[in-house]
Amino acid sequence: MPRRYDAVLFDLLTALLDSWTLWNRVAGDEQSGRRWRAEYLRITYGTGAYRPYDDLVAEAAASSGLARGLARELSDRYAELRPWPGVKDSLAPLVAAGVPLAVVTNCSESLGKVAAACVGVRFDSVVTAERAGFYKPHPRPYRLAMEELEVAPERCLFVAGSSYDLIGASAVDLDVWWHDRIGMQRPAEAPQPLRHTMDLQELAPFVLDA
Repeated sequence: MPRRYDAVLFDLLTALLDSWTLWNRVAGDEQSGRRWRAEYLRITYGTGAYRPYDDLVAEAAASSGLARGLARELSDRYAELRPWPGVKDSLAPLVAAGVPLAVVTNCSESLGKVAAACVGVRFDSVVTAERAGFYKPHPRPYRLAMEELEVAPERCLFVAGSSYDLIGASAVDLDVWWHDRIGMQRPAEAPQPLRHTMDLQELAPFVLDA
């Protein structure tokens, strides 16, 4: 049956999972957690070629005035990650319709598998920065996911969580839906997304509509 897109790629740790709450818990309070996470995003999206994920998280902790050892605690608690309310229900119609789904995430291979399992939906591909060899917004992670789903950019939608994904996904000609649960600021150089929402309730109808 004809539909608008043949496949959907997702940012994992912000678009589908509420990883922010876990960072806050590990940091000790919300203010410290958000400061740590913001610094991590800044470092990671400027890194390029893959370096160990835990190293970047530890560097961000130190730069934020926190103990580097919190990076190990965060990794040890990855299984505590939970999807945003409504995410699993929003993806269910896509799964039922047989739409190939993949995640493209800036973390290690082992943690990417743990995090993807926390969503509660089967993905056809899980592309991590470690496996791609580069961190987003480098083109390679996005392109690897499309290669594995055998889909062209014009037939694929990317659901962003981090505002930095607006830059990376658009650069490889993907339409972008920004699931902005946190209320992040769009970088000045980032293009406007196709859709900008605080939930994914209309995602399946949008994808499946011819």
